[in-house]
Amino acid sequence: MPATCTFGIEEEYLLVDLASGQVQARPSKAVARCCREALGGHFAEEMFCSQIELVSPVLGNLHQARSFFGEHRQRLNRALAEHGLGLYGAASHPSAQWRRQQPRSSGHYRQLFDDYQAVARRSLLSGLHVHVGVPAGCDRMQLINRVLYWLPLFLLLSTSSPLWSGEVTGYRSYRRVICGEWPYMGLPEALPDWNAYLRYRALLQRTAALDAKGDFWWALRPSRRYPTVELRICDACPRLEDGLAIAGLFRHLVEHELQPHAGSRSMTRELRWVTQENYWRACRYGRQGTFIGVHQEQPVTAAGWLAQLEALLPAACVDAERSFTHAARIIAEGTSAERQLAAFEQARTQGFDLRGAMRAVVGQVLEDAWH
Repeated sequence: MPATCTFGIEEEYLLVDLASGQVQARPSKAVARCCREALGGHFAEEMFCSQIELVSPVLGNLHQARSFFGEHRQRLNRALAEHGLGLYGAASHPSAQWRRQQPRSSGHYRQLFDDYQAVARRSLLSGLHVHVGVPAGCDRMQLINRVLYWLPLFLLLSTSSPLWSGEVTGYRSYRRVICGEWPYMGLPEALPDWNAYLRYRALLQRTAALDAKGDFWWALRPSRRYPTVELRICDACPRLEDGLAIAGLFRHLVEHELQPHAGSRSMTRELRWVTQENYWRACRYGRQGTFIGVHQEQPVTAAGWLAQLEALLPAACVDAERSFTHAARIIAEGTSAERQLAAFEQARTQGFDLRGAMRAVVGQVLEDAWH
């Protein structure tokens, strides 16, 4: 049986006005205070004053995760409702005016906006991050290389950013397109082991590209603060069960790859090309894409790709079994991206103008949070 790894989940949300559906660009001090009081030590600031993060404790199973996020989402929504606000849990808001957003004033974020300018100001985006703890002595770069091929599958399960700045983008995850404007935010660098990672980091620090506490924001990275590997590729998931299934699958994959002779494929140059191609297809088409499967001779659907993952690592526990089952349901029924697009098209068919259709999308995402 695979060793059991602890894990943690971080969810990002935007604060929206329940009457207008618009992002609350400059929340009052009372709103900020109510968020802190509702979440306590699990509250974290994000780049913009209109955005917050909910950070879980170290978790042992998905039941604990479900209880924690179910309770804290409800607690925060109740507190915000007193101010006429709600939690917007998708990766992008359909019509938010990013130019009007107020950056956080802390030194870290001031430096970030100063360094990256318009790229930072455009990044009004929310993600789902999953940390999985690894044993001491584990070479985290080698582990990342062993699981890298599957990253686009996790993205397609989470896609929730098809609309941006009042437009239908044609992408299921436009968030990841914007992420591509940042340095160190795509797929991890092709580093064979931990020593190569340290040399790469040291080079950037010597050349003033990265300070001593600087971070990489790769789609999958070794955390600088914790003994974990952190999945960062995923869009935020309005439906809690979708995010839990993704976390459960990622944890199961890491546990499998930590075992000796796990049977995974080495990250060759060709496999990295395949991963990059699948990444683009997941951004563009989501679950409706056709992907390059593990055998590379034949293309696979999203459902077929998930089946290949399940064949590689059969469910060894209830959490893994339920995660595979729910992931299959996501692929069969659709992600938040499809539900948003359906709400938009339905509103337009009913005669709503563009603004009204975008408001219908916001309502659909807010409703999804209670699903």
